[in-house]
Amino acid sequence: MTADLITLDLIAVALTAAAWLAAGATAVSRKAPVAAGLTGLGLLLTVLRVVLVVLLGTGGGWWFVQEKVLLELPLQAATAALAAVVATRRLLRPALARGALEGDTAPVAVPLFAAGIAALAGLVVTLLIGYPVTAAVALVTVALVALLALAAWWVLDGRPRGVVLGAGGVAFVVGVAGALTTFAGTPATDAGGGPAIVYPPAKGVSVATLTGPTAPRPGGAVRRYSLRARTATVTLASGRKVAAWTFDGTVPGPPITAVQGDLVEVTLHNVDISAGVSIHWHGYDVPSAEDGAVGLTQDSVTPGHSFTYRFLADQAGTYWYHTHQDSNQGVQKGLFGSLVVTPRPARGRAATAPADIAVPVHTFDGITAVGDHDTLDTRQVAPGRPVLLRLINTDNVTHRFTLAGAPFTLAAVDGNDVDGPGTLTRTALSLAAGGRYDLRLTMPSGSVALLADDDRAHGLRLLPGAGRPAAAPDTAAWPVLDLLSYGRPAARPTAPGPFDRRFTLVLDRGLSLSGPVKGRDWTVNGHAFPDVPALVVRKGDRVEMTVVNRSLATHPWHLHGHSVRVLSRDGHAVTGSPLTMDTFDVRPGEVWKVAFTADNPGLWMVHCHNLVHASQGMSLTLAYEGVSDPYDMAGMHGD
Repeated sequence: MTADLITLDLIAVALTAAAWLAAGATAVSRKAPVAAGLTGLGLLLTVLRVVLVVLLGTGGGWWFVQEKVLLELPLQAATAALAAVVATRRLLRPALARGALEGDTAPVAVPLFAAGIAALAGLVVTLLIGYPVTAAVALVTVALVALLALAAWWVLDGRPRGVVLGAGGVAFVVGVAGALTTFAGTPATDAGGGPAIVYPPAKGVSVATLTGPTAPRPGGAVRRYSLRARTATVTLASGRKVAAWTFDGTVPGPPITAVQGDLVEVTLHNVDISAGVSIHWHGYDVPSAEDGAVGLTQDSVTPGHSFTYRFLADQAGTYWYHTHQDSNQGVQKGLFGSLVVTPRPARGRAATAPADIAVPVHTFDGITAVGDHDTLDTRQVAPGRPVLLRLINTDNVTHRFTLAGAPFTLAAVDGNDVDGPGTLTRTALSLAAGGRYDLRLTMPSGSVALLADDDRAHGLRLLPGAGRPAAAPDTAAWPVLDLLSYGRPAARPTAPGPFDRRFTLVLDRGLSLSGPVKGRDWTVNGHAFPDVPALVVRKGDRVEMTVVNRSLATHPWHLHGHSVRVLSRDGHAVTGSPLTMDTFDVRPGEVWKVAFTADNPGLWMVHCHNLVHASQGMSLTLAYEGVSDPYDMAGMHGD
């Protein structure tokens, strides 16, 4: 609903500007009836905009109407009122007589043009500047509207040049004053309403010292892996060759597996990736020095060099790893793989082992590969055997999954078990970029089809024996599961809070002179990385984070080093199983409230996992008190 109102308001403001400008143009042409009609339309559309803004503010919240209430509507209302009072009086009589406008047209046309310019300025502020509107933006906008209206006056009536020059001079001074205030700077940190914290600290614990252990848990083993990052030409299942960046020459890279309690040790060697590489363990709460965020927790691993990561495999579930150096390019080119940690087997009689299948989904040059197949992939599974499908979305965009041929449950989200998952049939699953779903089913006597984005020609097929799979059904009309209402609610739900810190992150697209693009960047609270104030916390803080999407793009929001408990979406609380995630889709117009406990000291990235958006500014830092950063932030490339 909020996204629809955002779109309707943009359309309404464009139509309003067009109506007022057309009214001014027809007044210049002395077409009084047409000009009067367009003036009436402009007034009607201005009133409609007020209604839309009220609805948008009531339904979505202040974040969606801030610039409209503080700047756009007052400016629009003032100019529209001037046009109605000044222009209508001169237009009404010839319009009713269906005659031409007589005399000087400037006193009629200029107020109409001013109303159109004001409406157009509102559209520019929303689309180009974004959230939040500042005093600088307001002053520059008012000055530009005044200067353009005075320019129209100058062109249409050259007589009152002294008045025009005087008013123009005042408007110019106002505009310059507004422009100068943009250099006032931004705060370095956001304390979320809690006690202030100095970041970076004058003296602190280096994040480089927050390393992982060197021994497994009792009963665990050491799992050692060596990955060589190198360029390679990869041949897909269809025979198509792709120039890729790889771990060990394959895409996806080698699967990394462990059992709970094991120590995972991975040595990364960069053979020839000139952009540099690292490994981030997506969704896994490793110690900060092992997180792989170049420029924040380590330097980039350049060609000819190595880096070793160590962490305890304490979290069972489905995860993945990928480079976090120039990750927008690196992940798309193939620097990723699966990370699966299984529970330590309980003593006693072993249950039947499921067919455990990791299914990373990745798009190469517009073709989506399910697993490592860009064609149809088939696997044989005996009827009656349990099946575990681990879906991993490695792309920048949301994928829609459907499973046909057997009932199933969504057993886990982002590595976290769902309580009391209900049986699902003819239901689609929407999986955020970077997110993971575990699907459990029992293999039937017929074939099972896993489709990505309702593509019946590709995907994964499970077969009970030799032979050809049955044709997959059309799943395009299947409804999407709402995660917030799925599963069994907690027997004794706990009220959220009290919180030590509350952060609000408003996601938008706007003008930035300091971001990676130096232009129209993806922004957080009006700033682009690296100028987004760091969120600062103390160990043990209970933190609430409100994520608001003002843009018309979906932002899969991802927090390193922590999982978050979802509290609500658009004001509606979770009614199903308690929902813990590390990557969640914030769709256009949505407002998510999530919470976490600051229990993993270090420095952490928080960013959109559409890595194009992250590389263009939609990133920031979560910093713990007393932790310092010895690395070059410029090496992060905004990802």
